[in-house]
Amino acid sequence: MEKFRAIVVNSIGDEVKYELKTVTADDLSEGEMLIKVAYSSVNYKDMLAVQKNGGVIRNYPMIPGIDLSGTVVSSTSEKLAVGEDVIVTGFDMGMTHTGGFSEYARVKADWVVKLPENLSLEEAMIFGTAGFTAALSIIELEKNGMSLEKNPKILVTGATGGVGSIALQILSKIGFTNVIALVRKDYQIELAKKIGANSVIHTDELADNKKPLSKPIFDFVLDTVGGETASKLIPQISYGGSISMCGNAGGIGLNATVLPLILRGINILGIDSVNVPIEDRGDIWDIMANGWNITRATLVSEVSLETLPDTIEKLKNGQHLGRTIVKLS
Repeated sequence: MEKFRAIVVNSIGDEVKYELKTVTADDLSEGEMLIKVAYSSVNYKDMLAVQKNGGVIRNYPMIPGIDLSGTVVSSTSEKLAVGEDVIVTGFDMGMTHTGGFSEYARVKADWVVKLPENLSLEEAMIFGTAGFTAALSIIELEKNGMSLEKNPKILVTGATGGVGSIALQILSKIGFTNVIALVRKDYQIELAKKIGANSVIHTDELADNKKPLSKPIFDFVLDTVGGETASKLIPQISYGGSISMCGNAGGIGLNATVLPLILRGINILGIDSVNVPIEDRGDIWDIMANGWNITRATLVSEVSLETLPDTIEKLKNGQHLGRTIVKLS
């Protein structure tokens, strides 16, 4: 393992550039575990990481990639043995700590989750950070009253993206039958229905809410985009309903009043997948590996480090559908 390949992002003058390079272990961040990476996945945050002023990478040069699955090849920690298959998502990976777009990664032992028995390394990254985030969103909505018995009307925004597409599939798999997909483009409609949506709404159909409260339409919203879309939806949530929020592709601003919260008891549930305590992660991955395992039916494409830039460009231009995994070994 003297030399191996990785995507490296660097800041050169006023530009941020990334390329496939040959690196060594000296180019990796410090950590107790060295992992031979089998797969990583492509997330919205990974696209931002290679953009100027993307707000993800804190120091250069950096190997991006906010998640990975692979096999431990050396370790100074007793947490997991050499030869164990593992998953790493979130924390500082791909931001201040070299990440998963590399044939090898060195990480902190406290970031590592043992691969569940019923999940392969490939399936782990079909889920990846997007699937972990979708699962967290559904878990929080269920804690706040979303149950099969009530047959709630559930809206998923960004429904054909990474988080949204997996959320649709999980909701369908566990038995929800009134799930609506919100899409921006006509070609996304057929896909949304194929992967679990019972009906589809185009963003153009969302009313521009002039009033702090609108007619209640949705019981729960699983929002992946934020911004203007979330602002329009909050006044349309029914009494006692909730909106989970995990993304900002639509902007970081939120134009809303407190009235939906205090007159309808609406809950806004912030979803963070980066700093979930390590002691909770194993249980969530076990749920995903078993009753919520939708990986065999997921729209997924596989790329290499060489072809990864094409996927990043599609993601940047809003042309990316479903999940893309990066095969490293």
